[in-house]
Amino acid sequence: MVSARSLDGELVSCFRNLTVSSGGGRGQAETGGDMPTLSGWKDLPMELLMRIISVVGDDRIVVVASGVCTGWRDALGWGVTNLSLSWCQQNMNNLTISFAHEFTKLQVLTLRQIKPQLEDSAVEAVANYCYDLRELDLSRSFRLSDRSLYALANGCPRLTKLNISGCSSFSDSALIYLSCHCRNLKCLNLCGCVKAATDESLQAIARNCAHMQSLNLGWCENVTDEGVTSLASGCPDLRALDLCGCVLITDESVIALASGCPHLRSLGLYYCQNITDRAMYSLANSCVKSKRGRWGAVRSSSSKDIDGLANLNISQCTALTPPAVQAVCDSFPSLHTCPERHSLIISGCLSLTSVHCACGLQRHRAEGTLQPTSHAY
Repeated sequence: MVSARSLDGELVSCFRNLTVSSGGGRGQAETGGDMPTLSGWKDLPMELLMRIISVVGDDRIVVVASGVCTGWRDALGWGVTNLSLSWCQQNMNNLTISFAHEFTKLQVLTLRQIKPQLEDSAVEAVANYCYDLRELDLSRSFRLSDRSLYALANGCPRLTKLNISGCSSFSDSALIYLSCHCRNLKCLNLCGCVKAATDESLQAIARNCAHMQSLNLGWCENVTDEGVTSLASGCPDLRALDLCGCVLITDESVIALASGCPHLRSLGLYYCQNITDRAMYSLANSCVKSKRGRWGAVRSSSSKDIDGLANLNISQCTALTPPAVQAVCDSFPSLHTCPERHSLIISGCLSLTSVHCACGLQRHRAEGTLQPTSHAY
């Protein structure tokens, strides 16, 4: 069997030989000699080409290399499954349209933009040719309309991860259509998609995307308890849910999540000022019930499931009191208030400064500064 080091050595040697050959040719051309032959580059084995591309680690090289010759274009079209064009500051739309028909085996595509460039025509090109696409990042694509979501729904049914954060023009009807056709979605970022993220679209996601694990609804201000409770019942595998800025939700949403999503690890409730102690006690109680029901479970259960919540953001939830938040902190050992492992975020809640995790509790006991806190749940 050929070792990896031996193979790397052969690839490097071959690459150097080709480089020297090309370099010598350029020298002859500059002095008026015969033009060099580049057949060596064109005959580069696919394995070597892909290894060079992976070592370089720059997706710009992939785009440039695909234009060298038909052999390279075909090789890259079959071999490249992960591509990012986020480096393209201009003409990303035209570039995406031009390469879509070449890279038909793409599974991961990142089109994140600093300034909006993408238009529906580019997304439609991707949907027409990249049937195997699993992950797509279209964040900050302010120019896109519902046409893009309809195209993805029809052309990329295998999508598992989609980021359309900041795409404020999408409607809930287009998102509903997408959920009906992309039923394998596990990770969906809708942050800032105010028109798309409504109770109706969340109900559709709950019906169609039962494997959803991560959902970002940050600043989707039209979302209410009706939509969140639907998610809690239809997506029991949820691990992460961001409801930051969803100002209409109340305790009912958290109560539904506490009972319906036993694997929830991260919950964002920043600026959800209708949340009260009742929601916190429901989270604490869900952990107690889960532990009681786990006595008969298999010993090999993962530590992540046992620990429960590991991240909770309740900043600016000013109605909460220390006993209720301390109850949650005591119930979930992965929640920390100490600076080293800060995962219970309570900024803007001056009344909660007495809440401490187990690490902080030990420190304060050692320092003799602990204020006793009582709670019942």
